[in-house]
Amino acid sequence: QLQLVESGGRLVQTGGSLRLSCVASGFRMDPYTFGWFRQAPGTEREGVSYIDKSGDNSYYADSVKGRFTISRDNAKKTVYLQMNNLGPEDTALYFCAAKFIDPDFHGTRWYLEPQEYENWGRGTLVSVSS
Repeated sequence: QLQLVESGGRLVQTGGSLRLSCVASGFRMDPYTFGWFRQAPGTEREGVSYIDKSGDNSYYADSVKGRFTISRDNAKKTVYLQMNNLGPEDTALYFCAAKFIDPDFHGTRWYLEPQEYENWGRGTLVSVSS
């Protein structure tokens, strides 16, 4: 059974850092591209960062560019999101998502919308105090 479990969220002060983890189980990570999304109360789920199946390419929303770094370790079956210089605007429930990519496709294409992902974790809460 394919499962994603996020962790690492907690309350931090403005300017602080957190590293979120997403552990995958029940499937091999290799053919999947991963995304981190977030959703604040009363808002739609938005994409934060994405990493392709090779791990060599990543994409960031403008709001987090230069502050967040996504990475993956297929051997540990984990995707990470390093978040630095956090602000109250980063407060949200953070979700990890995985999308299967055809193994015969060797390019890079970014899937930015939540509806493009088949597999989701339950989220981890990040709260940033001002």
